[in-house]
Amino acid sequence: MLKLAGARLLQGRDLASVRSLLESDPVAACMVLSRIEAAEIDPVYLSGELWGYGSGFDGLCYSGANLIPLRGGRDAMRAFADRASRRRRVCSSLVGPARQVMSLWSELSAHWGPAREVRPEQPLLALSEPPAGWVDPAVRQVRSEELDSYLPAAVSMFVEEVGVDPRSNGGAVAYRARIADLIASGRAFARFEDGQVVFKAEIGAISGTVGQIQGVWVHPDRRGSGLGAAGTAAVADHLVRGMGRRASLYVNDFNIAARAAYRKVGFRRAGTFSTVLL
Repeated sequence: MLKLAGARLLQGRDLASVRSLLESDPVAACMVLSRIEAAEIDPVYLSGELWGYGSGFDGLCYSGANLIPLRGGRDAMRAFADRASRRRRVCSSLVGPARQVMSLWSELSAHWGPAREVRPEQPLLALSEPPAGWVDPAVRQVRSEELDSYLPAAVSMFVEEVGVDPRSNGGAVAYRARIADLIASGRAFARFEDGQVVFKAEIGAISGTVGQIQGVWVHPDRRGSGLGAAGTAAVADHLVRGMGRRASLYVNDFNIAARAAYRKVGFRRAGTFSTVLL
């Protein structure tokens, strides 16, 4: 790898400037902005590191459970790859704006490859107005005492989407705690029928202006019934009308049914993400 000016670790004093910069594209930056906003109150909530490149934050990358490059050209991505490859890998994926993710992966693949899967084209969608179509009134925030009923659906979604069981390799306790935290913070939503989850989704990240929906799942026996669109509309409605945020999500380009459902709700394209699963 060609030696370049290195990526540097940003400090607490940099957070306000970085936040101001990322607010120019709040939908793409939601995952990182949510952490920066929380870290300005308590640094522990950053749950990772912010790396900068160049004199004026020409390149920005978040390193935590996910590696999220947000800004920068090829030189910045090479510098971030150099920093990442010098340490033990802690992230399970690269995710973020497509140009940066694919450029960063081209530098890291020799060190961290092969990837389990590369998803280069994931439309990033946003919704600023109340959703169109049917908003499912039965979709509601999950209660803490419903964790055991909700957890199997969360696991099923994860296995279908990522291809691995989140409880494997000793991860059961941590995954259960993660889902319990989402429920406790009012960010897990579901439609229950006879005590069983038939639709679920979560607000995975939320900043001052945007909430990113994740983990959309419909029980296999109920797919094709419209529950996905109506349930997603209910979560988006909670964000837009209930919380005054834009709703966003990203979707695999090959998931034609989901893309059609999100168009029906009123989501429109705001960019392109890529994901590299490690």
